[in-house]
Amino acid sequence: MSEQNNHQQVFNDINTILANNPTLMDAYKDLEPLILGLFNAQRMSIFQRRRQHQDLVARFKTGKETLEIKVPISPLSIAGYVALSQRSLIISNPYDTEELSAIHPRLRFADRFDKSSDFKTRNILCMPILNAGVMMGVMQIINKEQGPFTNRDMAIAKALTEVLGNKFRYELGGTKNPFDLLLHEELISEKALKDLQESSADMRQTVQRLMSEYRINEGKLGNSLSIHYQVPFIPFDPDKFHLFQSESKLNSSYLKRNFVAVIADARDKPTVLMAEPNNASLLMEIESALGIDSYDIAVGLPNHILQYLGDSVGGGAPGEMSEILDEIGTSAEESDEHIDELSDDAPAVVRLVSRILHDAKRLNASDIHIDPEKNGPTRVRMRIDGVCRDINQVPASHHSAVIARIKIMSNLNIAEKRVPQDGKLAFRMSGQLVEVRVATIPTVAGEGVVMRILASGGAMPIDKMNLAPANMQRLEEMIKKPHGILLVVGPTGSGKTTTLHAILGYLNTPEKKIWTAEDPVEITQPGLQQVQVSPKIGFTFANALRAFLRADPDIILIGEMRDKETAHAGIEASLTGHLVLSTLHTNSAPETITRLLDLGLDPVNFSDACVGILAQRLIRTLCSNCKEKYIATDTDMAFIKRQYGEQLLAELNLPEPLELYKAKGCEECGDTGYRGRTGVHELLGMTPALRSMVYKEASVAEMKQQAMQDGMRTLVQDAIFKVIKGDTDLAQVQIVGGD
Repeated sequence: MSEQNNHQQVFNDINTILANNPTLMDAYKDLEPLILGLFNAQRMSIFQRRRQHQDLVARFKTGKETLEIKVPISPLSIAGYVALSQRSLIISNPYDTEELSAIHPRLRFADRFDKSSDFKTRNILCMPILNAGVMMGVMQIINKEQGPFTNRDMAIAKALTEVLGNKFRYELGGTKNPFDLLLHEELISEKALKDLQESSADMRQTVQRLMSEYRINEGKLGNSLSIHYQVPFIPFDPDKFHLFQSESKLNSSYLKRNFVAVIADARDKPTVLMAEPNNASLLMEIESALGIDSYDIAVGLPNHILQYLGDSVGGGAPGEMSEILDEIGTSAEESDEHIDELSDDAPAVVRLVSRILHDAKRLNASDIHIDPEKNGPTRVRMRIDGVCRDINQVPASHHSAVIARIKIMSNLNIAEKRVPQDGKLAFRMSGQLVEVRVATIPTVAGEGVVMRILASGGAMPIDKMNLAPANMQRLEEMIKKPHGILLVVGPTGSGKTTTLHAILGYLNTPEKKIWTAEDPVEITQPGLQQVQVSPKIGFTFANALRAFLRADPDIILIGEMRDKETAHAGIEASLTGHLVLSTLHTNSAPETITRLLDLGLDPVNFSDACVGILAQRLIRTLCSNCKEKYIATDTDMAFIKRQYGEQLLAELNLPEPLELYKAKGCEECGDTGYRGRTGVHELLGMTPALRSMVYKEASVAEMKQQAMQDGMRTLVQDAIFKVIKGDTDLAQVQIVGGD
């Protein structure tokens, strides 16, 4: 009885020490003698899990020195194995290799600490420190003075690690439930979360419902899981991560069923990405099958993990394209006399077309060009970040078969090769349906095909649009108005639809009813009623707009104001108390006004209805991996002054000397120096002064001058702002309209 009382007293003292010290490491010096006395042992260490490094760190005092020991979470050390397996261990002799290999074939005792001192480890009690099933750290008690450690010692250690686990939880920001952060940020109520988890079949369904029903974005979900499981969150980022190539034949369906993917970064460092990283037995199975010593552990959303795994199924290995082309090359040599009889269903051709489509999506291309040459192989080019790049070639002998395959997929007439045809096809990649618009055009060398990959997935958040702060503030004021018309203008492929959907995403709340008429519907958002127009059957934008007005809308999006009828209907809708968003193909915001007036719109009606016009272009951004800083030259400064306007230059607050960036080129950006694109914007707001100019039908130059006085900055000025910010270089400004 007295021994039990003694233990209880020690636990009370430990709790008092933990309560009086802000962190576990502060409390360590007072805890150590109490815990060693409890087990009658010589030495102890508490390993704390480091979230970003996927290893354990222990600090303990020996004499006047504080030693810091780092060990990876792997079987290469006893503490690392206990962290990995989440199992408690009693080791009677750490130098007995048979005892260790009976626990795990690769378990080793890291004896370098013994070697570096006079200390010799005789026996070990090692326990995981867990909280809510999440591994927080490891406690190791070394050298019991009399006899080996017993099961009783293990029971006391278990009670102790529970106390420490609670302390670790608050110190590391851990949470009891994977979605506690969402509760803390009031994104969902406790009751709603409980009901949702109970009525969902698995983690994947829970995550999907949190996104669709509660509009919680992936970043917030990932952060919540990361804080709970104490590991980094990795989203689906195919530019940064690829599936890890190893000798092991991990069954794909097993990985999908358990939501696990083994991915690697550019340096081929493996990471085990799991939906539930606290599943120790699953992690051990994966680790054993992979046969690798060091790897990171991260948490991912189930749908992202399936996308990584989908790449291995539908993405193809890097060498696959050359294998298909080799196969085609061989069959071309064999069947020279039977070119016309070549079946479009030849397996290699089917795979080739599939490969081209998958590569285009993986490279984030907007268009695929299949260009026949008169006396040579067919070129396959892709437009990536607005620039066409040669990707590969198809033997001339197989050109017709490739075109026929694309036509079959698009439901076009294979026999008709003399006139252009338009169609649509769809393919699946990583479980997602990707839609492609197809246009065939007869050329002197044969039929050419251009395929436009339609944007798929959800809307881009408005804060990712890279609007200048002044433009962002003015745009938010415009779209908060209850009625009026906002136009987004620019050439084809300048990101108008993306911008409109970003604005809709910002406005999309349960109390707003939003109708959209688009051709085609590319971006989908929950909460929107989206309609595909079909001019072939007489269902035009104007007809859709009239139908919407009978459907009690708050906000209407019209894909494009192609004609006078649609423009008239849009103005009428905005004047009857609706917010109307639409697009137009014009070069600048002031030009848009004259274009619409030329269509025959009433200047008074239009100026009353219009809340703003946003013109935009896409320019290439510098590769963040290799862009080079340099001091702006006198020529650069003269160009900036000329393009921005000397009288406005002060608002940029240019430092002395001005540092700019230029393109260099590396492996990540294909040696181009550029990676991705960003928007440059010109936002015209309708003010009383500008309104009176519209009534008088003033010239474009006069309206531009007035708009600039009202706060508008031109596309070129915005591009200069993006150069100074470091997003792009001066060469891109010249493309927008510099001289």
